[in-house]
Amino acid sequence: MSLWPELEKLQSATWVDLTHPLTNDSPYWAGIPEGSVELCQTVFDYDEEMLSCRIHTHKFPGQFGTHVDFPSHFTPGKPGSEAYGVEHTAMPLCVIDLTPKIAAEGPDTAVTVEDITAWEAEHGRIPEGAFVALRTDWYLRWPDNAALNNFDAEGGEHCPGWSLPALQFLYEERGIRMNGHETFDTDASFLAAETGDLTCERWVLDHGHLQVEVMANLDKVPATGAIVFVTWPHIEGATGLPARVVAAVA
Repeated sequence: MSLWPELEKLQSATWVDLTHPLTNDSPYWAGIPEGSVELCQTVFDYDEEMLSCRIHTHKFPGQFGTHVDFPSHFTPGKPGSEAYGVEHTAMPLCVIDLTPKIAAEGPDTAVTVEDITAWEAEHGRIPEGAFVALRTDWYLRWPDNAALNNFDAEGGEHCPGWSLPALQFLYEERGIRMNGHETFDTDASFLAAETGDLTCERWVLDHGHLQVEVMANLDKVPATGAIVFVTWPHIEGATGLPARVVAAVA
């Protein structure tokens, strides 16, 4: 059976890049030491006698820009990048829009199970194997690190995000494959402050799931109907890797 007719359909779709571009000045988590990013460093150039060509090296943290996290990111002995193959790269995309709630309540808010069931009442049941992305329009703050963290005068962060019951519902009751968001962290900041940990992220990874952080352009894709492709470099043993995430929209 040929898949070429399906490819023709995809080629006629609108393609939306859900990934931030990266430069040497792109922001990353403050706990990562300075000097951890060196992109496009020339180590072989056009004037070489052996061969006229340019070769770059790239140094970056695994959790840099739009990236995928693997379970070993938080817990020793859990699976890393080597455990996840290409069958994990294409999924139905569902986008839950949290922006009305942020406008009403401010940034210290989280998506709840009730928000998800209300979304389903409008858009239909979230399919098994889906990628569920949380739209907050936080990507518009890129690449301003202070704006992305939304620090208060005491240095506390105020970012929207997931609640633990919402993620447990999606994975256990709906059987989704992956979740994603536009912020640096999975957890809503106020919930992380209450628990003293990134409880939501730890739960996702400890249960063998993958997530994509620091996504972009979720306001440019519909709530349902798109296909998302999540790819990352084939590097074994990684706890996280920069990802290229794109959506095909009919």
